[in-house]
Amino acid sequence: MEQAKFVALAVGVALLLGLMLGYWSGNRLGYERAKADIQAARDAVAQNAVDEAAKAANPFTSANPLENVNVNPFESAKKALNPFE
Repeated sequence: MEQAKFVALAVGVALLLGLMLGYWSGNRLGYERAKADIQAARDAVAQNAVDEAAKAANPFTSANPLENVNVNPFESAKKALNPFE
C-alpha cells in the first residue's frame, strides 16, 4: 500500500511538472508567433500605405480626358487655310 501511494504521488508530480512545462513552452512559443504575426501585419500595413501614397503622388495615372475624341484639328485648319480647294 505504501508503494502504491508513492507511485501515485510520483505520477501526480510528474503530470504536474509536465503540465507546467507544457504551459510554459506553449506560452513562450505562442508569444513568439504572435509577435511575428503582429510584425508581419505592421509591415503589410506600412507597405500598403507606401503604395497608396505613391499612387496618390503620381499625376500621370489619371485617365486620358481626350481618349474618346475622334476629331482631327488639322482637317478644319486645312479647309480654312488652303486656297486651292
